[in-house]
Amino acid sequence: MAACNGLFVYHILGLASLLAVFYFSLLGEVDFRFPGLLPSPGASRSHDASLPFVERRGAQLFLEGRPFYINGWNSYWLMDQAVEPASRHRVSDMFRAATGMGLTVCRTWAFNDGAYNALQLSPGHFDERVFKALDMVVVEARRHGVRLILSLANNLEAYGGKTQYVRWAWDEGVGLTASNDSFFFDPAIRDYFKVYLKALLTRTNHLTGVQYKDDPTILAWELMNEPRCITDPSGNTLQRWIEEMAGYVKSIDRRHLLTVGTEGFYGPTSPPEKLSVNPGHWFNNYGLDFIRNSKISDIDFASVHLYPDTWLLDANLEEKLKFVTKWVSSHFEDGDTELGGKPVVLTEFGLSHLVKGFEQSQRDAFYKSVYDIVHESAKRGGAGAGETPTMQKLLTEQSCRLAALRHGEQEAKRILKAVCG
Repeated sequence: MAACNGLFVYHILGLASLLAVFYFSLLGEVDFRFPGLLPSPGASRSHDASLPFVERRGAQLFLEGRPFYINGWNSYWLMDQAVEPASRHRVSDMFRAATGMGLTVCRTWAFNDGAYNALQLSPGHFDERVFKALDMVVVEARRHGVRLILSLANNLEAYGGKTQYVRWAWDEGVGLTASNDSFFFDPAIRDYFKVYLKALLTRTNHLTGVQYKDDPTILAWELMNEPRCITDPSGNTLQRWIEEMAGYVKSIDRRHLLTVGTEGFYGPTSPPEKLSVNPGHWFNNYGLDFIRNSKISDIDFASVHLYPDTWLLDANLEEKLKFVTKWVSSHFEDGDTELGGKPVVLTEFGLSHLVKGFEQSQRDAFYKSVYDIVHESAKRGGAGAGETPTMQKLLTEQSCRLAALRHGEQEAKRILKAVCG
C-alpha cells in the first residue's frame, strides 16, 4: 500500500456481478462526474427521488435499464475522518481523486462501536456528531457521482467489532459467554445488533432529509467485514446469523442490495473440488461456507476477498498469479451455477509491498490479472463484473473498459473525457 497526503484507498472493481476491491493511494486531481448523478449546487437538501437505485437482475446489476459495471475502492475511514473539522477535507479529497480515475463505488465502514469517535457509544446509544459525519460522507459521495457499499460490523477488533458487542453484554451481565463468537449466537447480542441496524437504516440524513433506506446513493449494505465463527467449523452458527440478520435488514429496507461480506472460503457443505480451491485445508474450518452463505434468498450478491500474500506465505509470484486465476474464476463459476445466477463481488484484494523482494511490476501484474478476468466475465455477461503512474494507468484503463461495455466506446470517451481521453 502506498501513501499520498496521508490518505489510503483500497480498490473495488468489476461488473455488475463481480466487484473487485483493493486499497490504493490518492492519485490524480481530475474532476470526474457522472451525468444524472449529481445535484446542482445548493441542492443537497433536495429529495433523492431523481436518482435511480441500482438493481439486480440475475447475475448482473442494472442502472436505468443498462448493465451497471463497477470500478471502485475501499476507504474504511471516511466517517471517522469526517467527524473532526481539521480532517474533514480528506473525504472530499478522496472522492475527487478516485473519481478522477473513473471509479464509481466506494466501500466504507458505517460502524464504530465503543472506540474513539464511536458512532455507537453503548447498545442503542449513538453520538449524533458522528452520525452527522456519516451524513456528510453520503452527501459527498453523491456530489461526486459515487455509490456506497456500507459495511455494518467488523469481525476484527478494529472500530470495536464483534468483540465490543460481547464486552457490552458481558459487562451488563446478560452475556452467555466471553467468546467473541457469541456475537453470532447470544440472543442479547443479536438484539443489540438489530437495534443498531434499525437506527442506521432509518436514519434521516440531516443534510438531505432522506432516510438511509431511501437513499439511492447507497448501493448496498454489507452485514459484516470478513465474518468468521471458528468455534463452530460446521458453519451452522454463522449461517443462522446471516439468515436472521439478512431477513431483518430486508424487513426494513427492500430497495437496497445486500451482501454478507465473506472472504469467500469454501466450507463443509462445499464439494471436494471447491474445497481444493481454498488456499489451505485449514481455511475449510473457519465457520463460513461461501456457497451456502451466499445462496440465502435475501442476499443479493456474493462477496469475495483476495490476499495471496497472507494466504500463500511461501509462494512465488507465478504461483500467486495461478492462484488468483483459480480463485476468481471458481467464484465466478459459482455465481453462474451454484448460486443460480447471482453477482459475485471481489470486495477486497491486494498485494503487499512489505513482502521481501517486492517490486512494483509484481503488483502491476497482479492487478492486471484480476482486471482481465473481470473484464472478460463482464463481456460475457457472466457473474464476474463488477500510487505510481503505472498503477494509475491500470485503474483508469479498467474504468474506461467497463464504461465502454455500458455506454459503447465513443459514448464512454465522451462521458469520461478527462479520464479516457
